[in-house]
Amino acid sequence: MKSRLDREKETIGVMIRMYCRYFHQTKSLCLDCLDLYDYSLNRIKCCPFGREKLLCTGCTVHCYKSDKREEIRRVMRFAGPRMILSHPVKAIDHFLAKRRLSDKRQILGIKTSITSSNRNNV
Repeated sequence: MKSRLDREKETIGVMIRMYCRYFHQTKSLCLDCLDLYDYSLNRIKCCPFGREKLLCTGCTVHCYKSDKREEIRRVMRFAGPRMILSHPVKAIDHFLAKRRLSDKRQILGIKTSITSSNRNNV
């Protein structure tokens, strides 16, 4: 079974290829999209959370430069909804990862509120 990081790298590659094929009418990645893909792979590789990494959307550390972050958001807004038709397994995996992220946020929120209420009682 592939690691979460490997699946994320594959998914970002698929999304960028879909975007490039549609907007730049190329079979392979154009130079701009190739640059974004390389940048994204490097960001995933250098993630300080390593194997514990969640999806970038839920991360507190924004390691993408603002211009690259906007580019990747554009790609994801376009490709995300279309993934279910062309790559249903990857789309479902990505959806489940987002769901796990949401669940972890709720758990952390509960722990934070319990901790803060305990502090008030001391």
